Amino acid sequence: MGKALTISDLKNQAQRRVPKMFFDYADSGAWTESTYRANEDDFQKIKLRQRVLVDMTDRSLATTMIGENVSMPVALSPTGLTGMQHADGEMLAAKAAEEFGVPFTLSTMSICSIEDVASVTARPFWFQLYVMKDRDFVNNLIDRAKAAKCSALVLTLDLQILGQRHKDLRNGLSAPPKFTPKHIWQMATRPQWCLDMLRTKRRSFGNIVGHAKNVSDLSSLSSWTAEQFDPRLSWKDVEWIKERWGGKLILKGILDEEDARAAADTGADAIIVSNHGGRQLDGALSSIAMLPKIVDAVGDRIEIHIDGGIRSGQDVLKAVALGAKGTYIGRPFLYGLGADGKQGVTTALEIIRKEMDVTMALCGKRLLTDVDRSILVN
Repeated sequence: MGKALTISDLKNQAQRRVPKMFFDYADSGAWTESTYRANEDDFQKIKLRQRVLVDMTDRSLATTMIGENVSMPVALSPTGLTGMQHADGEMLAAKAAEEFGVPFTLSTMSICSIEDVASVTARPFWFQLYVMKDRDFVNNLIDRAKAAKCSALVLTLDLQILGQRHKDLRNGLSAPPKFTPKHIWQMATRPQWCLDMLRTKRRSFGNIVGHAKNVSDLSSLSSWTAEQFDPRLSWKDVEWIKERWGGKLILKGILDEEDARAAADTGADAIIVSNHGGRQLDGALSSIAMLPKIVDAVGDRIEIHIDGGIRSGQDVLKAVALGAKGTYIGRPFLYGLGADGKQGVTTALEIIRKEMDVTMALCGKRLLTDVDRSILVN
């Protein structure tokens, strides 16, 4: 494979290396995928002001997210089944993020467990929580994240019920994969992926199997997950989760000003403007379209982050200019992971950093902390 210069290059490389069912999982949206596409397309509509004859020396992208020092305002998003893009995927991605000086967020629905990731990292990572009907299991997850010294809990609010993703249904997605002729063929055409998977014992949902009641194998896991996402989740649940956790709390899935005000009222440390990567409510506005409205509504009360549609360093810079204190990349790091393991994640981060640095300079700014709406064309 040639050297990747863009996130799109990594995407193409990952598609050639990862079995179709798992690549499609990372690359799909709900229903018509209109919101998934809008997340990317709306970034392209935002135009930058070119400035000249300004001092461009000694530039820095360093800033903070929820009080933590970061080398640039980019965190790795919590993504389910990361360990199916590449063997031990969450562990590799966490190590790459740690070396790069940006946060890694582990999903509840990860392949590698909280303890797995903690065993290979020194810097505290963040943990993303889905609230299940089994509250004992949820409390146990929170306690495990505390024991692993996770420095923030990211509570996802927009997955009380699952949006329908046609690609996953057509592929018969599962972890570990099923062994029908179609699935065997998909894996057989990706021999390096298969070899890597044979070398690891981590092929199922590490945070769940052996921890949830009566979940000891794939069949029991399948029925458990189908029943466990809690449609009754409410703002009152944020209160007990916040109390149980006792640390920094980020609320993920805000896409409305009224919800943003309610989120700020909880006393959480940050919110993530997000439509779940276009994977839940198809037809919703893009994250970047809602960001300025939410910043205007609550930006003086709570730290605001964003995910969805970020495919370049320019996208990160545009989000920061519109008021985001942090951004999250999901698909870009998954493409890198699928393409080249840990090095691929590092490559994705390097691509974004380089694009941010050059763009910031050409917009007349030396410090990321000085970037605001003045770099955008009104």
